[in-house]
Amino acid sequence: MGYMRACRMGGTAKEKEMNNLNLGLTGNGAVSALIDSRGAIVWSCFPRFDGDPLFCHLLQPEGHAEGRGAFSIEMVNYSRAEQFYETNTAILVTRLFDAQGGCLEVTDFAPRFRLYGRMFHPVMLVRRVCRISGTPRMAVRIHPLFHYGEQEPEVTFGSHHIGFSGPELKIRLTTDASIHAILENRPVFVDDTVTFVLGEDETLHEAVSAVGTRFLEETKKYWHEWVRGLSVPAEWQDEVIRAAITLQMNAVEDTGAIVAAMTTSIPEHADSGRNWDYRYCWLRDGYFVVNALNRLGATSTMEKYLGYILNVAAGEEHGLLQPVYGISGEEWLDERHAPQLAGYRGMGPVRVGNLAYEQIQHDVYGSAILSATHMFFDHRLYRRGDLGLFQRLEPLGQKAIEHFDQPDAGIWELRGKQRVHTYSSVMCWAACDRLSRIAKQLKQTEREHYWREEADRIHKVICCEAWSDTRQAFTAAWGEDALDASMLLLHEFDFLPATDPRFVSTVAAIESELKHGDFIYRYAERDDFGEPDNAFVVCTFWYVYALQALGRKDEARRTFETLLACCSPLGLLAEDYCSATREQWGNFVQTYSMVGLVNCALRLSCRWDQMC
Repeated sequence: MGYMRACRMGGTAKEKEMNNLNLGLTGNGAVSALIDSRGAIVWSCFPRFDGDPLFCHLLQPEGHAEGRGAFSIEMVNYSRAEQFYETNTAILVTRLFDAQGGCLEVTDFAPRFRLYGRMFHPVMLVRRVCRISGTPRMAVRIHPLFHYGEQEPEVTFGSHHIGFSGPELKIRLTTDASIHAILENRPVFVDDTVTFVLGEDETLHEAVSAVGTRFLEETKKYWHEWVRGLSVPAEWQDEVIRAAITLQMNAVEDTGAIVAAMTTSIPEHADSGRNWDYRYCWLRDGYFVVNALNRLGATSTMEKYLGYILNVAAGEEHGLLQPVYGISGEEWLDERHAPQLAGYRGMGPVRVGNLAYEQIQHDVYGSAILSATHMFFDHRLYRRGDLGLFQRLEPLGQKAIEHFDQPDAGIWELRGKQRVHTYSSVMCWAACDRLSRIAKQLKQTEREHYWREEADRIHKVICCEAWSDTRQAFTAAWGEDALDASMLLLHEFDFLPATDPRFVSTVAAIESELKHGDFIYRYAERDDFGEPDNAFVVCTFWYVYALQALGRKDEARRTFETLLACCSPLGLLAEDYCSATREQWGNFVQTYSMVGLVNCALRLSCRWDQMC
């Protein structure tokens, strides 16, 4: 049986353990790493989230030689491992045990803390290996690859470092471990603590052990203080804190962008071809993330994201917005294949870039304005919305008026056809509705009335065109009967009150057709790749929102608990879930999914005074 076939069927015990999305994420807003259950870095891009994946083992470099595209700490006579986050931090701990009872503890983090009045977040990963018990031996294997697995590095070394060079990038590993033992993959005894600092090709000006210890303590202190500032619900506190930290790690400190996920090309389900690059900023996803973080009290992330949106909008001719941009606001995200990467479990293709940037998705105007609305009503913010900002938002509202009844690719980014998608129309209505509310807040009476009249007109048209008497539901597109899980959000956006019979019957129709077991599918119709096989996780979270709004709180709590059980052992969620195999699929960690977890917990939790 070939290797790729073995991966699909399960393969060896080691392959079964390693070939899954039970990964830990660590990061600092500049760089991140996904670490498997044995402590190997299997995915990490340099010098930023959408950069070259120097550690690309997750997507199986061609040839699949042991350790290619990974940075692993291998325990001699390995027996088992356990993994956890240090409480209320992004610091990941992996304990490796050998058959004789020896134990090594691997601590992984990316430094993040305040220094000289600003956030210190270098392109750097730190690994500290500490002996816990016995006489453990380890072999360190580090094998980065350049150009998406195409090129082996040029390796140089000095007394305390190893350099890995490609044509456009060089990284350096600085360590107090034996350099030759690393280069030769030779096992050594670990008597105390060994430190590895991986980052840009720069010299450390103090002992690597001192740097590792100091950066660890400062990073731990940062995350503890950050979590203390969160307004978490009384119930599910640990789950919400983990989700909040994860969302924060997906925010780019330098630009304010929020990436949809850290990976590219993890398929939505096995052999589906639904392999997309999610390492970019979707305006829709960004709105949901900042809305959730704002509810938790993490306002600074929202303010940075709003700055990103405003800069993007200012650079667009005629006020037209793309659905997705690069993390510095790049418009061009041309899509290509990376042929030297076989793909997750050998299921290619591996895509770099995302042609969704070329698509027309009219909901972006609502997403941008809904994000900015916080600035006019939230008194905690350092920068408050004013008349000048309102006037910068109005051209986006005008685009919403122009396009609310025009065909587009929709929220699910269909590549094969365009139609007038109800979700896009509703978000165009939301753009006008929020502009009216903002104008009222600013006492701009004339503009308040203008935007209210437009919002009411659009609302009336949508209720006529998107409602199906046959289905007794708002449907995916005007004049069609296909259902869409995004209609569960009609109450969320204040388009309809939960008591409106049309919302109640829309939820009932979605339950009847799109609910498979405990999970809600996005839609049931065939698309460019056939019919979806797995549940899109956030849709079931949206269902929980709807159940809670309808007063069906016991059902909402049961469904939410089911979703929590889908999380990885470290509390993280990908994009999709297969209930038959209980496996996660799709890009990881998915911000949409983590937002759903936060929002459900906030809605369903009992009050603090009921817990005490």
